[in-house]
Amino acid sequence: MRKIVLIFLLGAFLILSAFNNSKPSLKLALLKYSGGGDWYANPTALPNLADFCNDMLGTNFDKDYATVEVGSAELFNYPFVHMTGHGNVVFSDADAENLRNYLMAGGFLHIDDNYGMDPYVRTAMKKVFPELELIELPFNHPIYKQKFTFPNGLPKIHKHDDKPSQGFGLIWEGRLVCYYTFETDLGDGWEDPEVHKDPADLRRKSLEMGANIVQFAFEQG
Repeated sequence: MRKIVLIFLLGAFLILSAFNNSKPSLKLALLKYSGGGDWYANPTALPNLADFCNDMLGTNFDKDYATVEVGSAELFNYPFVHMTGHGNVVFSDADAENLRNYLMAGGFLHIDDNYGMDPYVRTAMKKVFPELELIELPFNHPIYKQKFTFPNGLPKIHKHDDKPSQGFGLIWEGRLVCYYTFETDLGDGWEDPEVHKDPADLRRKSLEMGANIVQFAFEQG
């Protein structure tokens, strides 16, 4: 039943967005998890991404994003879920099963390492899909060729450890169910300009890549 509901939401989103109704049709969602990591980081990021997508993609997102716990049945109400933070991530067995069912049912998870999440994210997602490995997506992957083109893959927004930006994916039955952005900090680039004082061109690139992720997630679905 949950799979049917989620697929219906994906289809309804595409139809409603095409007409750009005045009333918002869907919300982006932020994933709340256990372990002590700051899942609530970047509070202005998703509202700005929603605005940008509405302007550039013709979507109709509500700026007031939802917060959903990883083990909650409410997860299935949101076709696109964003996860971020700086530290520890812990999924219980029930959390992992719920997230797995959500992703298998047509949901999409974007994880953005705000710095320091990497070892914890990998462990947590291995619990969700023990049979899958996070693989780096090639630069010719469709996620880099949506509304905006990124021939060299992810833009580099913040320095972090001065490593190249990388985009990893979990692919289940031929579908990208989880996209993990590492050493880029897209979410910081989505925030209000005064928060991190990033140059305008970097903020623009970050929002463009965010729009690509959203567009790919819904068109794939």
